[in-house]
Amino acid sequence: MGNLGYGFCPTHPGELLKEEIECRNITQSHLAKQMGVPYTALNDILNGRRPLTANTAMLFEAALGINADLLMRMQLKYNMQIVRQDKSFADRLAQIRKVATIL
Repeated sequence: MGNLGYGFCPTHPGELLKEEIECRNITQSHLAKQMGVPYTALNDILNGRRPLTANTAMLFEAALGINADLLMRMQLKYNMQIVRQDKSFADRLAQIRKVATIL
């Protein structure tokens, strides 16, 4: 299974968002309040501990002007790369493919 054009090290959209708010000198607590989300949820996204949802992507777009589609594509690529690196899941896929070839 190749990486299908994804970089070796996936980038969580939170990394981009965190850099952006730091460049703009916006505090996380101020942004959380502006977006109407709990500070802990925002902090988890910015630190890659929580996935970005379509709703939160739209909130970031409204607050920062960063395209929600771009953020969601980043999240999808991140999710796919993490799954591709999961050895136990790769083994499961191989087993399914093996059975599927018999059918």
